[in-house]
Amino acid sequence: MERILRRDFVKAAVAGGMTMGSILPRASGSQTHQPRIKLGLIGCGWYGMVDIRAAFKAGGVEVLAICDVDSRHLTDSAQEIEKLQGSPPKTFKNYQELLDVPGLNAVVIATPPHWHAIPFLAAVERNLDVYCEKPLAYDIREGRVMVDAAAQKKDIIVQIGFQRRQSPAIRQACDYIRQGNLGRVVQVDAQIHYAASMLDTTPQDPPASLDWDLWCGPAPKLPYSPQVGHFAWRLERTTGHGHLVDWGIHLIDAVRYTLGESVPRTVEAGGGIYYFKEKITTPDILSVQFDFDTCPVFWRHRIWGAQEYAPEVANGIFFYGENGTLFVTDDRWLIVPKDKNKERIEYKAGTDMALAHMAEFLEAVRTRKPAGCSIEEGYRSTTTVKLAMIAYRTGARITWNEKSEQIVGNPAAAGLLKRPYRAPWVHPYQG
Repeated sequence: MERILRRDFVKAAVAGGMTMGSILPRASGSQTHQPRIKLGLIGCGWYGMVDIRAAFKAGGVEVLAICDVDSRHLTDSAQEIEKLQGSPPKTFKNYQELLDVPGLNAVVIATPPHWHAIPFLAAVERNLDVYCEKPLAYDIREGRVMVDAAAQKKDIIVQIGFQRRQSPAIRQACDYIRQGNLGRVVQVDAQIHYAASMLDTTPQDPPASLDWDLWCGPAPKLPYSPQVGHFAWRLERTTGHGHLVDWGIHLIDAVRYTLGESVPRTVEAGGGIYYFKEKITTPDILSVQFDFDTCPVFWRHRIWGAQEYAPEVANGIFFYGENGTLFVTDDRWLIVPKDKNKERIEYKAGTDMALAHMAEFLEAVRTRKPAGCSIEEGYRSTTTVKLAMIAYRTGARITWNEKSEQIVGNPAAAGLLKRPYRAPWVHPYQG
């Protein structure tokens, strides 16, 4: 057999069963004979409503209640949900009131990451199933408490929002690599370059509809600006923690499960804010080396809008193997054979990943079988990118002991595993 398999063999392999399971969501009509899953939504801004629309497309749900610290979000979302289901959800400002609504089966948490841990832990305490957006937590110690809490409630379902686990292209590429067709993978490069948009960064009064103090919650209270507000909190260190943690984490997660890896042994990072000085607080250029047992994984991003030489690979992953190179992105993958004059082979495969991921969660809720992206998997991917940001912030090469979950030999870096909460909130990790 050739080191790079022939086109007909590859097609047969791709057409065969995917080792990561079926990606097709069940049609909504197939759910009509079953009781509706009663949902609550915590954080009903942009992506919270993406999740809820996906739930309605998957079918068999009713949204009983929603909550948000912005009354405008509440009104707009409640009106849309009423159109979708024929009845309005209850609306609340505080998640505690939502969790007290009788009849809830599950909640969707779609707040910024600094508000993931507290409502997650409260929902788990009430034995509710949880769909939580990525990253799992703002800091690594929060994530550990969340994993432990879910483990204690053995009968609850948790799905973490790594929607690219539903990408047919990524799944097919994963199968191709796991079947040994690339031989030993020697290096992986992942990257998402894009042009970030900027709004006004001038400190000003928040809109009357927004409780800014509650929005900041356990995080440091920043001056409000339209840039941070509901727009680019992802690029603010105290909330979203930057492009790698927000968007790049999807590709790092895909690399981890393709390689069958857990978390890296060492991490080092370099970069800075070169273009958006005094506008954002996370790097607009970043390079990271993650040393996994299998091979090194390199991350790069640039978000200040340079024109791409090859825009078709600005978002994706390169797996460099002994027998060739494989590039994969959301909806296609490409094999570049090692031998000269060999034909490149490209496959296209797309799906509605948000719909498929939510449908998988809802099916897990009905069948009581685990969802595809467990909280442990979400924790490992979150830990991986958080270690990169610690390495960046300290300018040090980080060594991570996975068994003890400690940074070795660097007290300053270890101190960043847990961020102090702003009073009156109390960090859930007391170790």
